[in-house]
Amino acid sequence: MEDNKDVYTKDGTTDLHGNPVIKKNTGNWRACPYILANECCERLAYYGMSTNMVNYMKDHLHQENATAAKNNTNWSGTCYITPLLGAFIADAYLGRYWTIAGFMIIYILGLTLLTMTASVTGLKPPCQNGVCDPTTAQSAAFFVALYLIALGTGGIKPCVSSFGADQFDESDESEKKRKSSFFNWFYFSINVGSLVASSVIVWVQTNVGWGWGFGIPAVVMAVAVASFFFGTPLYRHQKPGGSPLTRIAQVVVASWRKFGAKVPDDKSLLYEITEKESAIRGSRKLDHTDQFKFLDKAAVETQADKLTGPVNPWGLCTVTQVEELKSILRLLPVWASGIVFSAVYSQMGNMFVLQGDTMDRHMGPHFEVPAASLSMADTIGVIMWVPIYDRIIVPAVRRWTGRERGFTQLTRMGIGLVISIFPMLAAGALEVVRLRTAARHNLYDDPDAYVPISIFWQVPQYFIVGVAEVFTFIGQLEFFYDQAPDAMRSMCSALSLTTVALGNYLSSLLVTIVAAVTTRNGKLGWIPDDLNRGHLDYFFWLLAVLSLLNFGVYLLIAKCYTYKKTIDDEMTTANDAELL
Repeated sequence: MEDNKDVYTKDGTTDLHGNPVIKKNTGNWRACPYILANECCERLAYYGMSTNMVNYMKDHLHQENATAAKNNTNWSGTCYITPLLGAFIADAYLGRYWTIAGFMIIYILGLTLLTMTASVTGLKPPCQNGVCDPTTAQSAAFFVALYLIALGTGGIKPCVSSFGADQFDESDESEKKRKSSFFNWFYFSINVGSLVASSVIVWVQTNVGWGWGFGIPAVVMAVAVASFFFGTPLYRHQKPGGSPLTRIAQVVVASWRKFGAKVPDDKSLLYEITEKESAIRGSRKLDHTDQFKFLDKAAVETQADKLTGPVNPWGLCTVTQVEELKSILRLLPVWASGIVFSAVYSQMGNMFVLQGDTMDRHMGPHFEVPAASLSMADTIGVIMWVPIYDRIIVPAVRRWTGRERGFTQLTRMGIGLVISIFPMLAAGALEVVRLRTAARHNLYDDPDAYVPISIFWQVPQYFIVGVAEVFTFIGQLEFFYDQAPDAMRSMCSALSLTTVALGNYLSSLLVTIVAAVTTRNGKLGWIPDDLNRGHLDYFFWLLAVLSLLNFGVYLLIAKCYTYKKTIDDEMTTANDAELL
């Protein structure tokens, strides 16, 4: 009988049909290769068409630098807003597996239409002497394809990382430790796909054609679908817990209706069901915390509640349901601190590319490096640092701190925020040198001229962004999954992804404001079409200052953060309450 207890997982996971799942035959690292391969291929498809997108908009849609940069960041931002929809569907109704499957179809439709807009006569913009003049219908078809892709990738993004983490049983200490490594290798697989995209796919787009450059990502996405479905027999599934938005609304309404109720000093008197399992399907019970005390009123059981028979969830909520909302509220300040970091990250697909377009891109007498391909340096930085972090830094820090993860998740993210200041400083310094060289050679008003500085001087700024990602983005993935209520993990993963969206929107807003302010009185501004007459360095300095200020605010947020606790948890995270 004792051995039989370990046959099934204990974290509520099931097989595809809702039956208890056998532990030794499913999940763990045996299921993860299919998920990681899916993510690698999906990211190759995404970055394969997004890395060089600003140049496509500029050259084939005949858009100005600032317009192309804004359209690109707006679309990129949407790709990281739509995860909220996919996450809601996954957590409330379909579960992560079926949500991923459904949105992958939309994704492939978008990629197919995008390929057609670059290769099919009538949809492809006509070009003469290197100048393209798309019709309104052609531009519309292009943007319809882009936003279908945004919807498709949005449904997938918040679910894949959470679905991978679901393969590790949190009640099993050995599996719980492996889950922390999963997030590192998950991000590693993302960057393997990105590396191929920024090298091979960008080269194809530049030297072979955009039809092939968009078509290859569409084929790779089909491979991603196949990989995902091949692993189906091995997957563990968390049951959807019902609408998280409804549960949040119930707590708000119940606490407001009991505005005058007194919260008892003994918090064990607050309402909670007596069964071992939570009233919320797929969720463990959460321990009471002292923050946001007004919400505790929703769990105050009055005499009227006792006399009315069946519990009305709009008038009385369990402690676990109240703590779900508290967990979300605690996450929001940490979430907001990632927006500026994401604005820095977004420059790799915008201002870094535009800066690189003006530099010497020759590698030997016959080969020219596409400016967008320099993002490989970022990817290489991630691919190098993930194993270093997972196999060297974590064990070393673990011996020093005694924590299983080495650094706390908040510390890890904070280190990344500090590192993110330096790529902006490097980019600004390079731009100063580039502008001085352009002035010395009198390189103005010639769109074909390039400043005689090798584009490879951009490598440090890309590489440092990659190092910052290993700390901030991976830490953020793990943090939001770990601190999310069990039945809201897709939603919280989506919430973490929206920082990328808002970072893109922030970058777009900054470009708009900078263009409006710096072009007054007939001035060319910081970011004119001829960058040799502008001051792109000032834009990089601005982001460096914002990053420094953001880190200062983050320190205050992290110091005040209270970690989530479950009733049956051994409180192993209690010592993580301090940032440093």
